[in-house]
Amino acid sequence: MQLSAMRDYVRNVVDIDPTDISDATMNTFIREGYDIIVYSEKRWPFYEVALTFSTVADQADYPMSDVAAALSFVHDGVTFSGVSAPSNVGMREVAAMKTDNHVMQYIGYDVADIIYPLDSNSTGRPWYWTMWNSGVSASTAVNSQTVRVYPTPSEVQTITVRGYRNPVDFGGNTAVYRTAIADANTPDLPVPFDNVLSLYSIYRSYQQQEDAMMANQYFSLFQGELDNLRARFEDTPAPQPLLLNSIRASRWQSQSYMPGQLRYPSPFR
Repeated sequence: MQLSAMRDYVRNVVDIDPTDISDATMNTFIREGYDIIVYSEKRWPFYEVALTFSTVADQADYPMSDVAAALSFVHDGVTFSGVSAPSNVGMREVAAMKTDNHVMQYIGYDVADIIYPLDSNSTGRPWYWTMWNSGVSASTAVNSQTVRVYPTPSEVQTITVRGYRNPVDFGGNTAVYRTAIADANTPDLPVPFDNVLSLYSIYRSYQQQEDAMMANQYFSLFQGELDNLRARFEDTPAPQPLLLNSIRASRWQSQSYMPGQLRYPSPFR
């Protein structure tokens, strides 16, 4: 649903016009709901990406912009990427990394400092990786994280990355990844989420009109529909066997060093 159509739908339901709630205010309500939806879950499957980047000899740290350099997709007829401003959406989260012959293991910075002390000069084929904020402002921290690999690569290596990209912004009045916010914009979400986003905007509109009873009803509807869609899009993949009364989620994981499931949350999270 386009931004202008969503505003019209919300006003029709609440029975108001632009003199009651301006376009700018309605856009802000829509942006609030959109951000709540897209950031309510790290592992929305529709934001999954797989791409590669190349290491540099004797370089251990790689900004997220380097990791996401090969990212490219089209939304609303615009090509978004990991490097070209203002459409540099970039990576939101790295879930797994591997070289051309083995899966790299994620470790914390504290563990890495023990295994590979800062005064260590060891180099070779990377086996471990970690991430850390680069010490920038909180507003840019997501796109400014740094991936560090261990040991420091001794030569050029191709690293395959699987993770989750940032969503393209929708609503609001200030563009982040778009050139500008336009009435023809559509949310970077599957179509079933249009109704959920509309419910949130209706809730905020009733709240602004000081109708607490109707606002609470629509907020409950919003939460229920969001939970339903989360269950639909994050259900267990059909090939994954379900073993009742077992501590293992798969039949092979007990003898595997592979990382946990990428698409859906771990049962121990």
